[in-house]
Amino acid sequence: MVIPLPSPTAPRIISQNSSGRRTHTSAWSAAAMNTGSTAPPIDDYILGVDDAELHRLGLQHRIWSRHAMDAWERIGVGPGQTVLDIGCGPGFATIDLAMMAGPGGKVIAVDGSENFIQHLQARARLEGLENIDARIGDAQKLDLAPGSVDRAWARWVLCFVENPEAVVAGTAKALKPGGAFAVFDYFNYTAVTLAPRSEIFTRIVQATAKSWTDSGGDPDLAGRLPAMMAAHGLEVRAIRPIVRTARPGSLLWRWPESFFLNWTPKLVAKGVITQDEHNAFHEEWAKRSKDPNSFLCTPPVLEVIGFKPGA
Repeated sequence: MVIPLPSPTAPRIISQNSSGRRTHTSAWSAAAMNTGSTAPPIDDYILGVDDAELHRLGLQHRIWSRHAMDAWERIGVGPGQTVLDIGCGPGFATIDLAMMAGPGGKVIAVDGSENFIQHLQARARLEGLENIDARIGDAQKLDLAPGSVDRAWARWVLCFVENPEAVVAGTAKALKPGGAFAVFDYFNYTAVTLAPRSEIFTRIVQATAKSWTDSGGDPDLAGRLPAMMAAHGLEVRAIRPIVRTARPGSLLWRWPESFFLNWTPKLVAKGVITQDEHNAFHEEWAKRSKDPNSFLCTPPVLEVIGFKPGA
């Protein structure tokens, strides 16, 4: 269930920008931040920030929460810490991190969508959490005090922004000596495969990657991330691949399904694929969803962990 948003009369969040100007995500993802001086309208979010996308992101977090928790434990997220959640979206991970930080710690959650930030605020109130500092802001222009953050987290954010190194630089600056930054991001995205192989599925994946790149993102971003971290003083201690296999009827199968069924109409609207290709994909997916011998290998994700020397 999507938590109802606060009413228009509810207190407004303080923007991370001193000017109070809203900043939004890139055209491809609600988690990505736009670098332009003029923020695009909220309708420019590729997947939107409506209830359908909130449901999809909630499903996504549930499916990937075990892997996220493993990463947080590896970097030592714990009570009393200040944790930075970059591109937090509607805050599903933020809530978990806030519980781990406890009342003596806090989570600074940054996202470009006012709708998502309001959703996070409402959810935090329902959970009785008072240790979340939710901010509307641009992850590429983090304005945090140097050495003010113990741990940082970003999942599927850097691959969508125009200047991912700016995110890494801002995060590294904000980390305390001994602090850590854990990232989940794509590498070799087009390796996602529906088996037995499907020509129309491959076509949709290629169209997705092209649209993504045309919007300024990088579906192979994780391959560049270790060098970015090193350039900004972080010691890369782990690079771990995550590839999962989804079968029809499983919860994991619903993850690509929820994305592609929502995404292909937008590819048609952008002129990247035809209506016939859209229809062919939906027919293929419906057929495969009933075939117990089909499976999908998810796009490769790399967990990259960097620590700031000292302490």
